[in-house]
Amino acid sequence: MGTKPRKENDSDKPKNETGNKKVQKLKAKNMEETLKRIEEAEAAADSPEDSPFVSGSDDSDDESLSEDGGSVSESGSEQSKLSEDEDVVQSSDGDNPTAASDEDNDHSSGDGVSEADDGDNYHGENSHGESDDSREVVEESDSSEDEVAPRNTIGNVPLEWYKDEEHIGYDLAGKKIKKKERQSKLDSFLASVDDSKNWRKIYDEYNDEEVELTKDETKLIGRLLKGKAPHADFDPYAPYVDWFKWDGAKHPISNAPEPKRRFIPSKWESKMVLRYVRAIRKGLIKFDDKPKEESRLYALWDDSSSAERQGLAYIPAPKPKLPGVLAIRSQFVHALRTVPAYDKAVQETFDRCLDLYLCPRVRKKRINIDPESLKPKLPSRKDLKPYPTTCYLEYKGHKGPVMTISTEPTGQWIASGSKDGTVRIWEVETGRCLRIWDLGENIEQVAWNPLPELPMLAVAAGHDVFILNTSCGSDEQQKKIEELLHVEPQMATEDSGQYDWGQDDRHGGIRLKHFKTVTKVEWHRKGDYLSTLMPSDILFRAMNALIGSLCSIRESRSVLIHQLSKRLTQRIPFKTKGIPVSTAFHPTRSIFFTATKKDVRVYDLLKQKLIKKLEAGVREISSIAIHPGGDNAIVGSRDGKLCWFDMDLSSRPYRVLRCHPKDITGVAYHRSYPLFASCSDDCTAYVFHGMVYSDLNQNPLIVPLEILRGHSRVMDCKFHPRQPWLFTAGADSLIKLYCH
Repeated sequence: MGTKPRKENDSDKPKNETGNKKVQKLKAKNMEETLKRIEEAEAAADSPEDSPFVSGSDDSDDESLSEDGGSVSESGSEQSKLSEDEDVVQSSDGDNPTAASDEDNDHSSGDGVSEADDGDNYHGENSHGESDDSREVVEESDSSEDEVAPRNTIGNVPLEWYKDEEHIGYDLAGKKIKKKERQSKLDSFLASVDDSKNWRKIYDEYNDEEVELTKDETKLIGRLLKGKAPHADFDPYAPYVDWFKWDGAKHPISNAPEPKRRFIPSKWESKMVLRYVRAIRKGLIKFDDKPKEESRLYALWDDSSSAERQGLAYIPAPKPKLPGVLAIRSQFVHALRTVPAYDKAVQETFDRCLDLYLCPRVRKKRINIDPESLKPKLPSRKDLKPYPTTCYLEYKGHKGPVMTISTEPTGQWIASGSKDGTVRIWEVETGRCLRIWDLGENIEQVAWNPLPELPMLAVAAGHDVFILNTSCGSDEQQKKIEELLHVEPQMATEDSGQYDWGQDDRHGGIRLKHFKTVTKVEWHRKGDYLSTLMPSDILFRAMNALIGSLCSIRESRSVLIHQLSKRLTQRIPFKTKGIPVSTAFHPTRSIFFTATKKDVRVYDLLKQKLIKKLEAGVREISSIAIHPGGDNAIVGSRDGKLCWFDMDLSSRPYRVLRCHPKDITGVAYHRSYPLFASCSDDCTAYVFHGMVYSDLNQNPLIVPLEILRGHSRVMDCKFHPRQPWLFTAGADSLIKLYCH
């Protein structure tokens, strides 16, 4: 869109006659142009689409039209336009002949035609009574020379530099162009709704103006968007016009004869041929030269770098054998020529040639591996602390071998059972013996109730299981325990043939009678259930084999589960295959582990079915312990092997540790620290670091830490529930506490 030229108001020029004549001419032209625009405005007012928006105030926005587009300024009435034109002419007769142009770019006419680009609207006060219609009218032209530079003269300077200023640039006179007041979004929306020509308005950010497109310009843009020619009168499919007339053309265009250069030999080509002939004669150009054939033979055992080996690396020649010792008869020779020749010289020379000829031509790549690098990289023991290392305290008092120990859930007390028939309660920190029960039989197992509010002790002695009140709790806890351990007389005779719930007035607790010797007692995590194990011996199994059907009944009753609150006893709903040696409850789920001499069977107590069978692959299983997470277990055997099972990974051992040369008597996990231990008849207890990761893709980390010695035989071991301490029970009637 082109812009119209306008004159600058130069008040310093002198008055002359030439200016007066120009003003008179401009007056006549402006009158004609004004009448023409009024007629166009009346014609445009008839159509509803281009109906003008009339504003009653002088300060309202005017819709101006440039000469290129032909749009009409519709601000005010037609009479106001006539009066403005007359004022322009009258002002031209005054002292200033060039008053038709703007005095200042900052003071534009309020109701006049726009000064710059097509359709730009300017808002200002008509303080001087001047109008922009006094500019000289110039005919439209397609030449770029007729275009006028934009009003803003800042050039390529970014507009962001004027973001915080009150002006947007400078005009041709060097004066500031002030920014317009910005309307709110609501006002601009209401103005656009009321204005029917709003869709043709474009904001010029460079000059801070609002440009209105004319009808012709909108049509031109529409044709460009559709991919058509800008002008409607352009015909893209015009017929072809042959500008050359061929009528009567019997001869070619040029009838000139052939030039002489086309049949005369070239002088320059003859010179180039002569140059090639001289080079051939001098021997510079040769035609019969053949490339030299290089010999393919090379010294096989040559170690020089210049020798081309055709891809084969240098291989040193095999070393000849050293000469041996010959048995030469001691005889006198008067001359060297009489010395006899070596009879095996030809054979050895031939063998040497064979060694060189049959030497392998391929270099064998030997891998130099450091044996230390093949060892697994285990963390340092200093980084795995704390763990028990030294003996801190000894608990003395038993007269026979201490077979079993158990720690109280809070870690304040420890219980022990010995072959002397006594059960003792010890204070952990001081080693003071708190209480002693004399049961009169060998103590096989002691187990604390896992609930801290119920400090009760289960003891397996002979055919009986005693549930004793340790008197270690508060008065309220003692009352609750006394109510729980009270058995009514009528319940004492229930199923007396196999097991019997009875009150033990002598020791202050409950006495469960079994039909066989009880070797293991384990509490459930809720503290209301406990399991007992009665392994069948060889004589009993032989008797059951003769009886037949009685065998399966007796074997299924070797493991019993008792409920303390209801005084109920029941068999596990599974047939145990093999001799059970140990049992354990899952720490978080209703799963029960039964270890026989050859394998470990995992049962679901709710679904009453076998879940998994862990095959240890050892001679005989002796003990079992379950990880606090419940997904791993360790199994000790009679042949000194310690098996770690990852039950999510496989039914086979994840790691087999051959640490003890003799039978393993007990294994144990720590409740909170990544530690586990094993004790054996070889007078030692091993402490291991066993880290189980929550990431299933990462295998458990097992690191041996310490070997604890000090007993003649270690019968049992247990960890402190809160501290990284280990208790060991020995055959020397001592209990030792190992601390870090």
